[in-house]
Amino acid sequence: MNPYLDYVSHLARLLRDGARLPLGGLPPLARPPAAADAPCVLVFSPHPDDECIIGGLPLRLQREAGMRIVNVAVTQGSRKERQGPRWEELRAACTFLGWDLVATRPGGLERVTRDAREHDPAHWRRSVDVIADILERLGPAVVFAPHDADWNGTHIGTHHLVMDALARQPTAFACTVVETEFWGAMASPNLMVESDAKDVADLMAALSFHAGEVQRNPYHLRLPAWLIDNVRRGGEVVGGQGGAAPDFTFATLYRLRRWAGGERRNGFTGGRILPAAANAGEVLRP
Repeated sequence: MNPYLDYVSHLARLLRDGARLPLGGLPPLARPPAAADAPCVLVFSPHPDDECIIGGLPLRLQREAGMRIVNVAVTQGSRKERQGPRWEELRAACTFLGWDLVATRPGGLERVTRDAREHDPAHWRRSVDVIADILERLGPAVVFAPHDADWNGTHIGTHHLVMDALARQPTAFACTVVETEFWGAMASPNLMVESDAKDVADLMAALSFHAGEVQRNPYHLRLPAWLIDNVRRGGEVVGGQGGAAPDFTFATLYRLRRWAGGERRNGFTGGRILPAAANAGEVLRP
């Protein structure tokens, strides 16, 4: 008998059993109140649900470094009839995590794509104005946005939207820029962040509040599998080719750089691996 059959069968059974878990409806997580002067982290989410999927590091910055997490809903999806319900799902997910939520405009921005940037400069300029105003008002210490090859058109558009808005800021403006991935893997991530089982469970639970989406595709149940595979890939692309994978179960990959003097600069040399035992605030230090 193949000894791996039982292992695979258990995994398949867990996925089937997960279909019986509740979608949303959970009370908000307990959390200490953020200090009045807590540094602000802006998570620019192309769609409602992206905040949970890439949320490993933001959640740890909230819990370990006392930072205030603000999710910016860049769009609310392309289906007009779902934009209102998706906003309510997003608000419930952020409330569950204890994150603040900012809208770009009612219904979210439209046509956040590279094509719009190239062929409709007036429309694009108005969208950049919205994001630049949010950056100016909130003065973030950290900004999260997708990388420029994250496959999905709105993810790629959100990358350029945020970078163009950062370029509008005064020369003295500085922050840490963290690029994220989901649809398309980064060729050169430089940071692997471990999540423990509790953090993963909390992100899955938050993702389940996006019920209208996960009912058609239960990707909240597959989040752990993606985080597990990130350990395989991150062990080499962040840790170094041929290196041993760290003893993590779950991790998310990012690319961290600094924005200063009107441009992005490398935040550190080589790759860094942040274990669950360390304080997440360490990665923000040069």
